[in-house]
Amino acid sequence: MILSIFYHLGRFVNLFRLMISKPEKFSMYWKETTRQMNDIGVGSLIIVGLIALFIGAVAAMQFAYQLEGTFVPLYYTGYVVRDMTIIELAPTITCLVLAGKVGSNIAAEIGGMRQKEQIDALEIMGVNTAAYLIAPKLIAALFVVPLLVAISAFISIMGGYLAVVPTGMITESEYVLGLRTFFVPYNVFMMFVKGFVFAFMLSAIPAYQGYYVKGGSIELGKASTNAVVFSDVAILLSDYVIALMLT
Repeated sequence: MILSIFYHLGRFVNLFRLMISKPEKFSMYWKETTRQMNDIGVGSLIIVGLIALFIGAVAAMQFAYQLEGTFVPLYYTGYVVRDMTIIELAPTITCLVLAGKVGSNIAAEIGGMRQKEQIDALEIMGVNTAAYLIAPKLIAALFVVPLLVAISAFISIMGGYLAVVPTGMITESEYVLGLRTFFVPYNVFMMFVKGFVFAFMLSAIPAYQGYYVKGGSIELGKASTNAVVFSDVAILLSDYVIALMLT
C-alpha cells in the first residue's frame, strides 16, 4: 500500500510538471479557461446557495434554541453563526459539495476522452494534453471556488437572519449586533486560504483520476467515484492541517 501511495504521488507530481509547462497557444487556453469558469462558477451557484442558506438557517435556529433560559445574551447567535460560517462551514461544506459535482464531472470528461483515444490523438498532433485539458480547469477552480466560498458565507449568514428574526426567536438588532461583535478580519483570510487549497484538490485529484483511467465504462465509473472520495478525504485532512497552522 505504501509503495502504491508513492507511485501515485510521483505520477501526480510528473503530471503537474507537464501541466504547468508553457502553452502552445494562449488564446486557445484562455477560451477553455473561461468556459470552465462558467461551468464551475455559474453552474454551481444554485446548489451552493441552497446549501448555504439552509446551513445558516439551521445553525442559527439551533443555537438560539440552546440559548433559551441561559444567561448568555441572544446576540451571540449572530456572532456564532458568523464565525462558524466564515471559518469552517462555508469553505469546507461548499468544497465538499463541489468535489461531488465538479470533481466527478472533471474525472468523467477527461476519462471519457482517454477511453475514446482523443487524448492520444491530441498527443500525436503535438499538443501537451496535460496542460490543455487540466490547466484550464485548475486555473478556473482556483479563481472561481474562493468566490463561491465567499458567496456561500454571505448567503449562510443571511439564512441565519431569515430563520431567527422573522420567526421572533431574536430581534433584528440583536442578530446584527452579534454579526458586528468580536469581528476578526483574520478569519476571512483563513476562509480564503481554505477555499484556495480546497479548490486545487477538488480539481487536480479528479483530473488525475480521469487522465490515467484504463478500461471501459466500469473503470470510468470507479475513477469518478475515487475522484470524489479522494478529494473529500484530502479536503478534510487539509482542513485540519490549515486549522492547526493558522490557529
